[in-house]
Amino acid sequence: MPLALDTASGELGDDEDLLAISREWLVSQGIPYDCIGVFSSTLDTIERALRQHARPGDRVAIEDPCWPPLLALLRSLRLRPVPLAMDSQGLQLPSSPALLSSCAAVVLTPRAHNPTGMSIRPERWRALRKQLRALPNTLVIFNDYWGLLGSTPLVCADALPGRWLYVMSLGKSLGPEMRVCIAAGQPDLIEGMRAHFALGPRKVSLWLQRLAALLWRQAARGKGRGSFVGMRDAYSARRQALLAELRKQGVATEQDDACAEGLHLWIGVPDELAVVQAMASRGWAVQAGSAMVLNASSPAIRISMGALDRRDMKRLAADLAEALSLQARAVY
Repeated sequence: MPLALDTASGELGDDEDLLAISREWLVSQGIPYDCIGVFSSTLDTIERALRQHARPGDRVAIEDPCWPPLLALLRSLRLRPVPLAMDSQGLQLPSSPALLSSCAAVVLTPRAHNPTGMSIRPERWRALRKQLRALPNTLVIFNDYWGLLGSTPLVCADALPGRWLYVMSLGKSLGPEMRVCIAAGQPDLIEGMRAHFALGPRKVSLWLQRLAALLWRQAARGKGRGSFVGMRDAYSARRQALLAELRKQGVATEQDDACAEGLHLWIGVPDELAVVQAMASRGWAVQAGSAMVLNASSPAIRISMGALDRRDMKRLAADLAEALSLQARAVY
């Protein structure tokens, strides 16, 4: 296959097959595809967008609890995070439009939010969109990392804000070493991100792009193991199996199962450290929620199901129920 050249610069451009299948995906989701860029990862793509749009000291609204690497990125760019609270049904509407008006950008996870697993409900997006409509210069970044494995509709596609960027990494769907991320947005933003990307990595390897396109097309076919449908069904079955076992043990999860998906569960606990230590003593690694929270809130833990088997669920639920029943004691 001949290499694709960018005739304007003489540099190697993005792979045409990957761009073609990306456009097909964007059409299926209702996202405009006039300008597409290929970058290395979700975090890399968001960083380049924020460098184009925001300046040190600017405020950026993010979900609370949040994806910890995003919080670390904002701090490294000297941007100030502004929390948007989550509840059992997902993202809450800001109490005042002034909160968003003070922000240069907003970063949202439209489905399978990490760490709660929640997806934005249509009515909540419409209400949020009304506030964003009055802010044409606020960049809204949609981090759709779960996209190819998602079953929840992409509600934001029905009414995109004035300034937007759609980001979808292939890492969750094709494997963590697939450092390829698709971004769609306004041409001036995408071109600025490309120019910044060219100063460092210059481009994503064409070999890797072609492999991504090949695996994407293969996984999009059929419903068996290794297909997107098969992976989505397997993750969903794993999630439902754990939730069922937790209910049997009387363990409540802080979410509405009807609009939740993905790899993560967010569970309220009486004492994060005590539960994390108790679970570790039983062979389970769960993460304390405090590292993912901006505003003080009730203690919680995150359970990630990526490495779990359905046969693990009964023992995991029983061990968690026992850990939750333990009473922490201070010893001096």
